[in-house]
Amino acid sequence: MSDYSHYQRFRIEVDDKLAIVTLDRPEARNAIDHQTHVELVRLFVDLAEDTDVNAILLTAAGRTFSVGGDVKGMKDRPAGDVVAEGAVLDPAPARRIVNNLLDCDKPIVCAINGHAIGLGATIALLSDITVAAEDAKIADPHVKVGLVAGDGGAAIWPLLVGPARAKEYLMRGTALTGREAQEVGLVNYTYPAAEVYGRAHEIARELADGATWAIRWTKLSVNKWLKEQVNLILDASMALEIATFHTEDHKEAVAAFIEKRKPSFTGR
Repeated sequence: MSDYSHYQRFRIEVDDKLAIVTLDRPEARNAIDHQTHVELVRLFVDLAEDTDVNAILLTAAGRTFSVGGDVKGMKDRPAGDVVAEGAVLDPAPARRIVNNLLDCDKPIVCAINGHAIGLGATIALLSDITVAAEDAKIADPHVKVGLVAGDGGAAIWPLLVGPARAKEYLMRGTALTGREAQEVGLVNYTYPAAEVYGRAHEIARELADGATWAIRWTKLSVNKWLKEQVNLILDASMALEIATFHTEDHKEAVAAFIEKRKPSFTGR
């Protein structure tokens, strides 16, 4: 059995071929800080290499799946510089998260127990089967802080709901309830919040006990198509997201978020 004790942001328990992976920052609504980002790069590689794991159940502690990135932390970035945690923002780790998740041959069931926003939504939606709370809000509101939806949202949303709906949801930063998300095909199932984990666990257990190689290779076959689209879109969307970090509109959006007011965008 692999040793997951070095993970700080995730609790990982393996129970009879099923890995239960819990994002564990409930005090911060499971926001994806630098350490979480670092661990996400390696997480799905470690799970893929664990010979004791046949399926993965991904969920989060508390009432929120993840609110995504730390908007307030963006204010501390030096003017004109694109810096995260003291290092130049490099798109490679974000690319690895997406590719490692898609390359993991173990089926991933995501229990979206509460709001899934930004990168939190991307990780959930890249999973193989999604079970969401009916009242959970699912959104990729990068544009609300003056940024391109570059860390995977521009790739996965069109694949799930079609380009017309995806463009509207991403350009407007629209938040869908779990029920609305199911109606347009963004998630597989919705249930009352109290039932989400149990329902997701049932599916994950079925997959863990199923025909191992048939299930894994079926996933990888379908993911060939997903990866083709990711390869087409991801580099461009991440580069454009980094470009928008330099804009005055982004700085204004962050200031407005902190000051709890409506931003005034100027197109600069």
